[in-house]
Amino acid sequence: MSRLAISARADAPAAAQPLLDAVERQLGVVPNLFRLLANSPAALEGFLSLSGALSRTLDAKTREGIALATAQVNGCDYCLSAHSYLGTHVAKLDAAEIAANRRGRSADPRTGAALAFAREVAQQRGVVSDQALAAVREAGYADAQIVEIVAHVALNVLTNFLNNTAATDIDFPVVHAEAA
Repeated sequence: MSRLAISARADAPAAAQPLLDAVERQLGVVPNLFRLLANSPAALEGFLSLSGALSRTLDAKTREGIALATAQVNGCDYCLSAHSYLGTHVAKLDAAEIAANRRGRSADPRTGAALAFAREVAQQRGVVSDQALAAVREAGYADAQIVEIVAHVALNVLTNFLNNTAATDIDFPVVHAEAA
């Protein structure tokens, strides 16, 4: 059971209601993460704004891979479960690619470079080596895309930390961090 309130949609603060409506229109459901964030309409709005802006950067497979690598680093079962589901059903990743992504790898060398960099950003809290930065650049990522990779990691760290703090009830097929 969650350690922070995950209330029914109707019980969320009034300022969060239109934001939750938008989530439901986009996803068809309102996952527990969003109902948890709705405790603070400001946090929900901020998350949705950054998430929306970043959904237009990089490709879906890379974005989901970053989410998987970051969730694995942070041991977030909720996010691993959600992004394994989204990776399969939205980004069309197969099981082998999801497993590789969790380790910061990919069958695609360019994507693999982005995920290895994202993993190092998460593990080293942003204090990455010159070699890691050089490797992602050598794979063809420009500075703008490197900033976007870091921003994706940061967005995922937010949800990892929030879900780990709350022990959010997982409303996706369950995946555990230790299974990677």
